[in-house]
Amino acid sequence: MKRRCISLLFSASLWLLIVAAARSLPAQLAASVTDRPNVVFLLADDLGWADLGCYGSELHETPNLDRLSSQGVRFTDAYAASPVCTPTRASILTGKHPARLHMTIWREAALNQGNRRLLEPICLDSLPATEMTSAKLLKEAGYYNVHIGKWHVGRAEAYPQVHGFHRNIGGTLWGAPQSFWYPFNGDQYFSDWRYVPDLEPGQPGQYLTDALTAQALQVMEDCAKAKRPFFINLWYHAVHTPIEGKPDLVRHYEAKITNELRQRNPYYAAMVHSLDENVGRVLGRIDELGLAENTLVVFSSDNGGFVNTCKLHSELQVANNTPLRSGKGSCYEGGVRVPLIVRGPKVAAAAVCSTPVYSCDFFPTLLDATDIAREPSEPIDGLSLAPLLSDPSAEITRDALYFHYPHYYPTTTPVSAIRKGNWKLLEYYEDNLAELYDLSVDMGENKNLAAERPDLVQQLRSQLQAWRTRIGAQEPTLNPNFE
Repeated sequence: MKRRCISLLFSASLWLLIVAAARSLPAQLAASVTDRPNVVFLLADDLGWADLGCYGSELHETPNLDRLSSQGVRFTDAYAASPVCTPTRASILTGKHPARLHMTIWREAALNQGNRRLLEPICLDSLPATEMTSAKLLKEAGYYNVHIGKWHVGRAEAYPQVHGFHRNIGGTLWGAPQSFWYPFNGDQYFSDWRYVPDLEPGQPGQYLTDALTAQALQVMEDCAKAKRPFFINLWYHAVHTPIEGKPDLVRHYEAKITNELRQRNPYYAAMVHSLDENVGRVLGRIDELGLAENTLVVFSSDNGGFVNTCKLHSELQVANNTPLRSGKGSCYEGGVRVPLIVRGPKVAAAAVCSTPVYSCDFFPTLLDATDIAREPSEPIDGLSLAPLLSDPSAEITRDALYFHYPHYYPTTTPVSAIRKGNWKLLEYYEDNLAELYDLSVDMGENKNLAAERPDLVQQLRSQLQAWRTRIGAQEPTLNPNFE
């Protein structure tokens, strides 16, 4: 009996040692990579270029993002690779242009050609598991990766766990919630029944933007205690429809709005306000944990502001992107130019950069910032922004930016575009129309110079067409059944 007790005691002790060792493995792994910076990627949904105070908004109050701008580099000419959400998100993850990926429209519409003058190309509705992502590479290097919030990059077989994230909190195949109020589900706004998972337990009156931030704060605390580097992909649903602001904030902005202001939607303004407050919560917790000196923070949007109305407030235009033209869905500046602010190690402070950049650049930039190598044979379309982050007046070798949206939207018909230097050309498929603008003097794209510069139009059209051929971009075709 005595021997048996000793044997059981020994076995129990051995088991406890094994468990303790297993639990310490992540910390031991982290110890070898503690010199790598943490990464917090904050992505707003449908936030327009002109929606922040530091970008000229006269109505919206965004003190936290304005302060972030004063601590890092603010890009004046940053672009989403697409004027709609899913394609831009795919470009952020892979560094590849949506046209190269054949993901040029949001997931729910990818398999539908419609019935218009032109048939839209059938696209992938999910990012293939074989695609290399920044999250996969960071995971291999010892990072703890968590995606929080909107995903919308595919069905279940393309969820964040497939693409390099240890955890997925709230990410689904849907592009927006039924409501920003707990329990965030139902069928009251969109025709299908939707929900936002992994946010329980919740409380009545809880706001979705706040709930997502709370998850991010907990992840940061846990990783700080474990001394493990983290990559938090916090992709907010705000400020996408349904346009639902907190009532007290709505009243605050209703009292501010005058006929002289270009932005006049108090519900949307309240959503922008809550977004800014939550960015402030994230930045505040980074400071409290003593991680500010070793954390790269990126803030941007997936496309331009939504300039149509929503059924909750059908009398009000949602966003106003003035001085830019048009909005979400369009390849005019209002549809693709977005805010971009970066703060962190080796990043200049209180700096402004006017070099044109776009969302494909995030993939190589994150790898450079974390000192992680990628397979050079894998083609990408982005360039690392590291030189610009340390010196905003530096140059990166890029000939042009390209945009390709071979689809319909309330703001556009199928279109491709190129920005080369300050020249911007749009080529429309329906009527073969070309528009040419000089953004250095006409960022609002008000004066079409195509008739005055036919030589430049031809040059840019040829370059745009060659690019589409080179990357295998899908194009719309004539619809033989259209009347």
